[in-house]
Amino acid sequence: MKTLLTICLFLIGINCFAEDNPAAADSLLKGKIVNVIGDSYVYNHGKPKEESWHYKVAAKLGMTYNNYGRNGDCIAFDRKDRPAIVRRYWKMDKEADLVVIIAGHNDAYRIGHDEDSIAMFREALGKLIDSVRKHCPKAKVGYITPWYVDYEGFIPIVGVIREVCKEKSVPLLDNYNEDCVIKGRDPEFRARNFQGPDDKAHLNSYGHDLFAPVGEAFILQVMGVGGQ
Repeated sequence: MKTLLTICLFLIGINCFAEDNPAAADSLLKGKIVNVIGDSYVYNHGKPKEESWHYKVAAKLGMTYNNYGRNGDCIAFDRKDRPAIVRRYWKMDKEADLVVIIAGHNDAYRIGHDEDSIAMFREALGKLIDSVRKHCPKAKVGYITPWYVDYEGFIPIVGVIREVCKEKSVPLLDNYNEDCVIKGRDPEFRARNFQGPDDKAHLNSYGHDLFAPVGEAFILQVMGVGGQ
């Protein structure tokens, strides 16, 4: 009797989830594993991870979601006791079907326009992509750039990201342009959609909701399933 009750409750839970998340019930990506790795853009500094657009999209599509974000991390540069992303990718779930890399913001602060540092970033990014593909052999890989903000170092960093992703045939969601739905240079927009008027990196729940359709379309594109 106890076993029968447990099974019934489990089935009720599945039905309730499908009713509350109709897209997940019909999604071609249901049950697929997505690893999202990067800096505070991924960790969602200051707010629960459940408010992030990638968490919401994964839930909508019925995907198993793994968050490997860490505040302040760089792709290429170690920070105190924290290794760079290029040296901690191996902690991710090897069985992932999709890996989304969202990083570069903190590297931009470190390089300025120093050619040696830019070259180091280029090498590290290429190594990261190759290492992720080897570590997660069945996963498709996509990259998402930082927002379009006016910090020194962002232009060369994003330039390298564009070049390396093209060389490595990695789909790129390039937010570093005026057409991006996230207006990081607009004080009024930041006051409504970021975690504070002076914050140019971390979205609040409203900002994540605004970006979610863009992020979802990118994930569907990378996975090759088209719109749903």
